[in-house]
Amino acid sequence: MKLVITEPLGLSEAQAEALKKEYLPQDLEMVYCNTPPQDDAEKAARAKGAELVMLANMPFKENVLQELSDVKFLSVAFTGVDHVAMDYCKAHDIVVSNCSGYANEAVSELAIGLAIGLYRKMLAADEAVRAGKTRAGLLGIELSGKKFGVVGAGAIGRRTIALAQAFGCEVYYYNRKEAKIDGAKYVSLDELMEVSDIVSLHVPLTAETKGLIGEKEIAKMKKTAILINTARGPVVDSKALADALKEGRIAGAGIDVFEGEPPIAGDHPLLHAPNVILAPHVGFATQEAMEKRAVIAFKNVQAFLAGKPQNVM
Repeated sequence: MKLVITEPLGLSEAQAEALKKEYLPQDLEMVYCNTPPQDDAEKAARAKGAELVMLANMPFKENVLQELSDVKFLSVAFTGVDHVAMDYCKAHDIVVSNCSGYANEAVSELAIGLAIGLYRKMLAADEAVRAGKTRAGLLGIELSGKKFGVVGAGAIGRRTIALAQAFGCEVYYYNRKEAKIDGAKYVSLDELMEVSDIVSLHVPLTAETKGLIGEKEIAKMKKTAILINTARGPVVDSKALADALKEGRIAGAGIDVFEGEPPIAGDHPLLHAPNVILAPHVGFATQEAMEKRAVIAFKNVQAFLAGKPQNVM
């Protein structure tokens, strides 16, 4: 049996071999591709003949899977699986497991970091120092006492709530289903958008959440409010957000995710909007998260081989 890791996992080959030794049969053939595939043809070529495939967040669509007649299991080293052709996998009895939980701390910390970066005008402060200027015009804002709205109360949303509470924020949250969260108030999405000083998004990308935050929702926000998106790009209407920023209808945005993986097109509306901190999808990318992710991904393969698949999507 053969396992192919089709893209880098933030590990060295020695680290990958150590995980194989700890969790997988030693007679299992493993191929670790430590450079990103250039296109779909290369993805398919790399995984050809493998029963087990491990991938991260590069798209793995039907046209790739159609070339892989031997594949039985996908270990997705990522939380979301919207980049995988799940309908095809289900129709062809390909089991898919994800690595939910590995980046809870990393993503929630970035959400708070983006909020602080906007409130303390860190980009402008950096530019001022480099230009030989003073702190004039750089009066900041504190998180403490602000109304912090969290959209999506899964594991990452809950961790973000806890961090916001630690900073002294008054926390509101919206979730598809109400859940008991100590010290946080459950409200409708409309109310959350209206009352929050900070809106932080933590929902998966589904048919229901695509475009969840559009022109109508953004129009409900305070003029002084900021929007943080570390979830998925298509959850937000980027043009509507950029327009609101350009017209001064909201105060700022911190964005780590886009409609596709960076690099993004030069005409993307958020590239030309004011008061925005943009990051190239780094929310999950910490040393600690990469280590957690790899362990879960290998344990998922171990569980599948034992006939007891876990984290199945």
